[in-house]
Amino acid sequence: QVTLRAGAELDAHQVNQYNLTVRAACPGEDAVEEQLFVKVEAGQVLRCDGPFASAGGDVVKVLTDVAPRKLLYVVLPQPLGGLTVSGSCTSSLRSPWLGAALGMVQPQTWRVPPAVSLQFRLRNHDTPLTLTRHGLVLAPAGGFDPSKDNQTFRLEIEVMDRHGHNCSGVVTVEVLPSRRPRITFLEPQQAVTVPEGTGPLKVVTRVRASGDNVRYAILAPVAPALFTIDEVTGEIRSTRRLEAAHTQLLVQAYNLLHPADHATALLNITVQGTERRAPRCTPAIAVSQVPETVPPGSTLVTLRCTDSAGTEGRLRYALEGPSAFRFRMEGPRLQVNTTLDYDSEDAHAVGFQFTASVVVTAGGQPPRSTRVPVLVTVTPVNEFTPVCPSGTVFTVLETAVFGSTVGRVAGTDRDYPPNSLEYSLEGDPSPAQPFSIDTRTGEHPALCTAAAAAPQRHLQVPISPCRPAGEIRVAGPLDSRRHQSYRLTVRLTDTHNDLDPAQRRSSLCGVAVRLQQAVPDRAPLCTPEVQELQVTATVGSRQPVTRLACQGSPDGATLAYAITGGNEDGYFRLDGNTVSFLPGDLSEPRTFVLLVEVWSSQGAARHSTVVALVVHVTPHSTTVPPSTTTRHTTPQKEPLVVMRSEAVWHPPAWFVAVLTISGTLLLAILGCMARSLLCR
Repeated sequence: QVTLRAGAELDAHQVNQYNLTVRAACPGEDAVEEQLFVKVEAGQVLRCDGPFASAGGDVVKVLTDVAPRKLLYVVLPQPLGGLTVSGSCTSSLRSPWLGAALGMVQPQTWRVPPAVSLQFRLRNHDTPLTLTRHGLVLAPAGGFDPSKDNQTFRLEIEVMDRHGHNCSGVVTVEVLPSRRPRITFLEPQQAVTVPEGTGPLKVVTRVRASGDNVRYAILAPVAPALFTIDEVTGEIRSTRRLEAAHTQLLVQAYNLLHPADHATALLNITVQGTERRAPRCTPAIAVSQVPETVPPGSTLVTLRCTDSAGTEGRLRYALEGPSAFRFRMEGPRLQVNTTLDYDSEDAHAVGFQFTASVVVTAGGQPPRSTRVPVLVTVTPVNEFTPVCPSGTVFTVLETAVFGSTVGRVAGTDRDYPPNSLEYSLEGDPSPAQPFSIDTRTGEHPALCTAAAAAPQRHLQVPISPCRPAGEIRVAGPLDSRRHQSYRLTVRLTDTHNDLDPAQRRSSLCGVAVRLQQAVPDRAPLCTPEVQELQVTATVGSRQPVTRLACQGSPDGATLAYAITGGNEDGYFRLDGNTVSFLPGDLSEPRTFVLLVEVWSSQGAARHSTVVALVVHVTPHSTTVPPSTTTRHTTPQKEPLVVMRSEAVWHPPAWFVAVLTISGTLLLAILGCMARSLLCR
């Protein structure tokens, strides 16, 4: 199959016949050659020549302010002679800078033979430019967007004759910024004040815009009722006598020859009534910072207010707001009315900043008033000395180890923040004072519970229901034989209670610490230690059998109970010190001997006592005496306490070393003596 090479062009006037030699060969056979003659005949063709059909296409440059639907480019055919039209698509108007001169250039009139009719088609449609059926490229109907500096549009155009022959080309239109100055307002926003009573057709203000052929118009409101504008000078005049009002005008300036070039300005026109303006005050906001000890009657700020006539005598002053009762007005002077207590709950609730408003009212009808916000910040003053409870006594065992807690000293301070105290002991730790105190140990749990249940008061009451306490700890060995008690002096110092950190107050309080001798632990004592009981088994829930009466040492120690023998079948249960019988499938009378071990759950060593219970259980169906439960106790006798002690000796390390060395030397001496005897 022989095909035409891609990109090849055939011209019968130059080459009308091609002689091709074709050679064919198969494996193992001789090659065969044949001749192929291709004859080219002349016919009608359509060609696009010149820059239009080139790879980059033709380029046209125009300015952004070109008139709408202005002719930019013409695609025309060129006959090559005879009735056969090869055609040439070229530009009739091509200039490096197509500006205003383009409007004065008259395009040529091209005469195309009637037999040759061409169709022009735009391949891409992503362009605002227009291609007519006569091959004319026109500017957009609305013109180009002047807000964009550089714009480029590419047009891919296909030309076709009535025989179906076609060619194509590319035209690129570059839109360049206009050399003409843009319309711009010198003041895009204006605020104009006009006195009430201004007559009609009086000049209120004037707007100015830079550019060529500038004209002015009011865009909003669409039908202005109070004002009109001169389209040439930009003067805004009143249409009738003005009364107090406020109006906004949206004014547009545009180029008469190029309406797309325009700009807008906003005017705020206020018609102000005579003698009806509100008073003006200095300062506009009253801000003050005072200590909490400032006395009532002190002046915080003096306002300077004037009305529209510039006078002060006809002004009235009043206070309003959540904290207005704390202040008062003496003419234009803002004064303190009550004590500004920094330590109160009300001050804490508002962040120690009291707010109010001074209402300044001028006479006339209707009255005009101005509000001056007031913000007064109260700073703390360290007024009160810390207080601690006197006569505090703590008791501690003489065997208490290093770091053990002896007690807590909880002081109070009425200054805010509440109870921000530091604790210290007078004197350094020594054998005469083997204690230390934490500077800040945190919140006292007992005081938290008590204070939370009590109602809060208005003044000088700690706002937090909890307060920190100084924790006294053991810092040395204790010996009750040398000191039965210790006298400690605790210093309480407040912190963060004044604007000046150096302003601190402190107090001293005495604390007594008594030593308590350690009491050796003993086995619990139970009375009686042997019990004989009789129980009649019934159907239902468990039955209480007996309650053990035992006492631990020291007094008040918590005791633990456990059945250690005789309850292999699980008929009995121990709840604390109460022994109960659990009904089961017992059909015959039976006697149980229970062993209950009782020990103290406190202390490292475990000392226990065993109580024996002899329980006779009779089934419910068996004939028994009228009494279902009979309790027998052994005759009162002296309690028999069985104590087992194991002696364990742990010699010190030095003793073991000495003993080892002595034994080694003794063996060496004996060996020498034996050797001497044998030698003799």
